[in-house]
Amino acid sequence: MLIDYHKVNIYQQDKLILHDVDFHAEEGEFIYLIGKVGSGKSSLLKTFYCELDLPQKETEKAQVLGRDLKALKRKEVPALRKEMGIIFQDFQLLHDQTVYRNLRFVLKATGWKDKKKIDQRIDEVLEAVGMADRKESMPHELSGGEQQRISIARALLNHPKIIIADEPTGNLDPETACNIVKLLKDITTTGTAVVMSTHNIPLLDRFPGIVYRCKEGLLSDVTKEYANLDLTEDEATM
Repeated sequence: MLIDYHKVNIYQQDKLILHDVDFHAEEGEFIYLIGKVGSGKSSLLKTFYCELDLPQKETEKAQVLGRDLKALKRKEVPALRKEMGIIFQDFQLLHDQTVYRNLRFVLKATGWKDKKKIDQRIDEVLEAVGMADRKESMPHELSGGEQQRISIARALLNHPKIIIADEPTGNLDPETACNIVKLLKDITTTGTAVVMSTHNIPLLDRFPGIVYRCKEGLLSDVTKEYANLDLTEDEATM
């Protein structure tokens, strides 16, 4: 199991955001997190890559990629993150660097030294996201959808076992959003799991997956009934 949470409490500063969280992710699964703004989606995702710490005394079990987060030392976090791909809504590209240099920066920062292997891996991930011809482009020369494709390519560089995507379609038009989610769904066929938070509820019909909902401090598996959820206007449109 890639992620195994049982009875986990999640805080932002001193405020309890989610309590008694049970969450599981296996290889190749495509998992949605839905819920209105402030319901805890991003907070949950941040705990997976240790951006947000878990309270040891209020955590029964929290394992990510074979690590016990209750015992994980801060110096061990980079190695954990290297096995993940993380995608953000605002892309977080280096705006003064080309696409190639953005990707090379990540590989060098994670220990890659052989230039031939670096170039080969960059070509592979750009081909995988349909952006092989934009290697020398600057981020400002790309559309929002193209920048998000580069973000996905960046997330794939180190052959991640799981991709964490926090509202990856939030700044995109509906057609581009569908293309991005299709790309992420296709990635799961290689065995990589994808956990994606979203407000774009129609995507759940078009690209079915496991669905968890954050609501009123609780996380629930609503996969079977998500099509009939009593969604607020905020949840359905934002």
